[in-house]
Amino acid sequence: MLVSLVGMPGGGKSTVGRQLARQLGVSFVDTDHVIEERLGGYIRDYFAQHGEVAFRDLEQQVIDELTQSATGVLATGGGAVLREANRQALQDRSTVVYLRSSAEEIYRRLRHDTQRPLLQVADPLRKLRDLHRERDPLYRRTAHFVIETGRPSVPTLVGMVLMQLELAGLVDASVVPSPVDRLAR
Repeated sequence: MLVSLVGMPGGGKSTVGRQLARQLGVSFVDTDHVIEERLGGYIRDYFAQHGEVAFRDLEQQVIDELTQSATGVLATGGGAVLREANRQALQDRSTVVYLRSSAEEIYRRLRHDTQRPLLQVADPLRKLRDLHRERDPLYRRTAHFVIETGRPSVPTLVGMVLMQLELAGLVDASVVPSPVDRLAR
């Protein structure tokens, strides 16, 4: 089974994805890391030099390739859902989980981050609110499951994703930690 995580930049897709993959005993892939490996540099530099359309073309190619895999956990870039082809590939070839965070939660987590071009604007909270308003309907349309992230710990979020997958009959109950196990972490 391939599980794809979608959501806002800084929403926890990579962090939750790594632990989810470990729990499921499958590989973890972050589309942004694959893109940067292919570019031999940073996405933000490529974006600045070649523009968003060129970046989205490359992202679409990578998502198309990675969703051909039968198993694993895939963390997508925050804007992956902007293209219909990506939404279709993710939805048709994987189980999509939307890690839903409010713009305010993301701002709280990332307000000191100087590496994300998204936040290097005069009003980063407004930018996050605008992105959330634009993308939330696309994330929801693509997702099979929506997990409200709020403020739970990463292990709790992983447990919530696993419980959804178990309830849907997609994973065996033996991989889902009990609430007592989650509290012990």
